Amino acid sequence: MKIKLIAVGRLKEKFYCEAVNEFKKRLSRFTDLELIELVDEKAPDRLSAAELEQVKLAEGRRILERVAESDTVILTDLRGREFSSPELADKLKGYMLDGRSRLCFIIGGSNGVSDEVFARADLKLSFSRLTFSHQIFRIMLLEQLYRAFKIMNGEPYHK
Repeated sequence: MKIKLIAVGRLKEKFYCEAVNEFKKRLSRFTDLELIELVDEKAPDRLSAAELEQVKLAEGRRILERVAESDTVILTDLRGREFSSPELADKLKGYMLDGRSRLCFIIGGSNGVSDEVFARADLKLSFSRLTFSHQIFRIMLLEQLYRAFKIMNGEPYHK
Protein backbone atom coordinates (compact mmCIF):
# COMPACT_ATOMS: atom_id res chain seq x y z
CA MET A 1 0.00 0.00 0.00
CA LYS A 2 1.13 3.52 -0.77
CA ILE A 3 0.04 6.44 1.35
CA LYS A 4 0.27 10.05 0.31
CA LEU A 5 -0.27 12.79 2.88
CA ILE A 6 -1.02 16.19 1.41
CA ALA A 7 -0.91 18.99 3.96
CA VAL A 8 -1.44 22.70 3.42
CA GLY A 9 1.22 24.59 5.34
CA ARG A 10 4.83 23.88 6.13
CA LEU A 11 6.33 22.64 9.36
CA LYS A 12 8.93 25.07 10.60
CA GLU A 13 9.68 24.12 14.19
CA LYS A 14 12.40 21.52 14.59
CA PHE A 15 10.51 19.45 17.16
CA TYR A 16 7.50 19.02 14.84
CA CYS A 17 9.80 17.99 11.99
CA GLU A 18 11.57 15.50 14.23
CA ALA A 19 8.26 13.92 15.29
CA VAL A 20 7.09 13.66 11.67
CA ASN A 21 10.41 12.10 10.64
CA GLU A 22 10.19 9.59 13.48
CA PHE A 23 6.74 8.39 12.41
CA LYS A 24 7.79 8.40 8.76
CA LYS A 25 10.66 6.09 9.73
CA ARG A 26 8.37 3.82 11.76
CA LEU A 27 5.80 3.65 8.96
CA SER A 28 8.42 2.70 6.37
CA ARG A 29 8.13 -0.93 7.60
CA PHE A 30 4.52 -1.03 6.50
CA THR A 31 3.95 1.40 3.68
CA ASP A 32 5.50 3.70 1.13
CA LEU A 33 4.71 7.13 2.61
CA GLU A 34 4.91 10.32 0.59
CA LEU A 35 4.57 13.62 2.43
CA ILE A 36 3.58 16.64 0.36
CA GLU A 37 3.57 20.08 1.93
CA LEU A 38 1.76 22.78 0.00
CA VAL A 39 2.20 26.49 0.55
CA ASP A 40 -0.78 28.01 2.29
CA GLU A 41 -2.46 30.95 0.63
CA LYS A 42 -1.41 34.26 2.15
CA ALA A 43 -4.43 36.05 3.55
CA PRO A 44 -5.21 38.61 6.23
CA ASP A 45 -6.67 37.42 9.54
CA ARG A 46 -10.11 38.79 8.73
CA LEU A 47 -11.49 37.70 5.39
CA SER A 48 -14.74 38.51 3.70
CA ALA A 49 -16.79 35.53 2.56
CA ALA A 50 -15.62 36.11 -1.02
CA GLU A 51 -11.95 36.33 0.02
CA LEU A 52 -12.31 33.19 2.12
CA GLU A 53 -13.74 31.33 -0.86
CA GLN A 54 -10.85 32.51 -3.07
CA VAL A 55 -8.30 31.24 -0.54
CA LYS A 56 -10.01 27.84 -0.35
CA LEU A 57 -10.27 27.63 -4.15
CA ALA A 58 -6.57 28.42 -4.64
CA GLU A 59 -5.47 25.90 -2.02
CA GLY A 60 -7.98 23.39 -3.34
CA ARG A 61 -6.55 23.61 -6.85
CA ARG A 62 -3.05 22.92 -5.50
CA ILE A 63 -4.36 19.95 -3.49
CA LEU A 64 -6.26 18.39 -6.38
CA GLU A 65 -3.26 18.76 -8.71
CA ARG A 66 -1.48 16.24 -6.44
CA VAL A 67 -4.37 13.74 -6.25
CA ALA A 68 -4.35 10.93 -8.80
CA GLU A 69 -7.60 9.66 -10.28
CA SER A 70 -6.90 6.22 -8.78
CA ASP A 71 -6.27 7.57 -5.26
CA THR A 72 -8.70 6.79 -2.46
CA VAL A 73 -8.99 10.20 -0.83
CA ILE A 74 -9.44 10.57 2.92
CA LEU A 75 -10.09 14.15 3.94
CA THR A 76 -9.54 15.14 7.55
CA ASP A 77 -12.48 17.35 8.45
CA LEU A 78 -14.43 18.29 11.57
CA ARG A 79 -17.64 17.15 9.83
CA GLY A 80 -16.19 13.72 9.17
CA ARG A 81 -16.76 10.36 10.77
CA GLU A 82 -14.93 9.49 13.98
CA PHE A 83 -13.27 6.09 14.38
CA SER A 84 -11.62 4.32 17.24
CA SER A 85 -8.06 3.18 16.50
CA PRO A 86 -9.15 -0.43 15.87
CA GLU A 87 -11.99 0.80 13.63
CA LEU A 88 -9.56 2.92 11.61
CA ALA A 89 -7.27 -0.10 11.25
CA ASP A 90 -10.25 -2.14 10.00
CA LYS A 91 -11.18 0.59 7.52
CA LEU A 92 -7.64 0.75 6.12
CA LYS A 93 -7.48 -3.05 5.97
CA GLY A 94 -10.79 -3.04 4.10
CA TYR A 95 -9.37 -0.62 1.54
CA MET A 96 -6.37 -2.91 1.08
CA LEU A 97 -8.60 -5.98 0.65
CA ASP A 98 -10.68 -4.06 -1.89
CA GLY A 99 -7.53 -3.51 -3.94
CA ARG A 100 -7.22 0.19 -3.14
CA SER A 101 -3.47 0.38 -3.06
CA ARG A 102 -3.11 4.18 -2.99
CA LEU A 103 -4.54 6.17 -0.11
CA CYS A 104 -4.31 9.94 -0.13
CA PHE A 105 -4.89 11.75 3.17
CA ILE A 106 -5.55 15.48 3.00
CA ILE A 107 -5.08 18.04 5.75
CA GLY A 108 -6.51 21.29 4.42
CA GLY A 109 -5.53 24.82 5.30
CA SER A 110 -6.64 26.74 8.37
CA ASN A 111 -9.65 28.07 6.45
CA GLY A 112 -10.90 24.63 5.44
CA VAL A 113 -11.06 23.15 1.96
CA SER A 114 -12.93 24.01 -1.20
CA ASP A 115 -16.17 22.29 -2.13
CA GLU A 116 -14.26 20.51 -4.91
CA VAL A 117 -11.82 18.92 -2.45
CA PHE A 118 -14.67 18.01 -0.11
CA ALA A 119 -16.57 16.37 -2.98
CA ARG A 120 -13.50 14.43 -4.16
CA ALA A 121 -13.06 12.75 -0.77
CA ASP A 122 -14.08 9.11 -0.54
CA LEU A 123 -14.07 9.40 3.25
CA LYS A 124 -14.26 12.37 5.58
CA LEU A 125 -12.34 11.57 8.77
CA SER A 126 -12.59 13.45 12.06
CA PHE A 127 -10.41 12.85 15.09
CA SER A 128 -12.51 14.98 17.39
CA ARG A 129 -14.75 18.02 17.55
CA LEU A 130 -11.78 19.76 19.19
CA THR A 131 -9.61 22.07 17.11
CA PHE A 132 -5.92 21.19 16.77
CA SER A 133 -3.08 23.10 15.16
CA HIS A 134 -2.21 21.71 11.74
CA GLN A 135 1.30 20.92 12.94
CA ILE A 136 0.12 18.81 15.86
CA PHE A 137 -2.64 17.21 13.81
CA ARG A 138 -0.15 16.05 11.19
CA ILE A 139 1.78 14.22 13.92
CA MET A 140 -1.45 12.79 15.35
CA LEU A 141 -2.49 11.47 11.94
CA LEU A 142 0.88 9.83 11.34
CA GLU A 143 0.79 8.30 14.82
CA GLN A 144 -2.68 6.88 14.18
CA LEU A 145 -1.58 5.46 10.82
CA TYR A 146 1.36 3.78 12.58
CA ARG A 147 -0.97 2.49 15.29
CA ALA A 148 -3.37 1.16 12.62
CA PHE A 149 -0.61 -0.78 10.88
CA LYS A 150 0.56 -2.23 14.18
CA ILE A 151 -3.02 -3.34 14.93
CA MET A 152 -3.44 -4.81 11.42
CA ASN A 153 -0.25 -6.81 11.91
CA GLY A 154 -1.21 -8.08 15.36
CA GLU A 155 1.67 -6.24 16.98
CA PRO A 156 1.41 -4.66 20.43
CA TYR A 157 0.98 -0.90 20.49
CA HIS A 158 -2.73 -0.22 20.53
CA LYS A 159 -3.34 -0.03 24.27
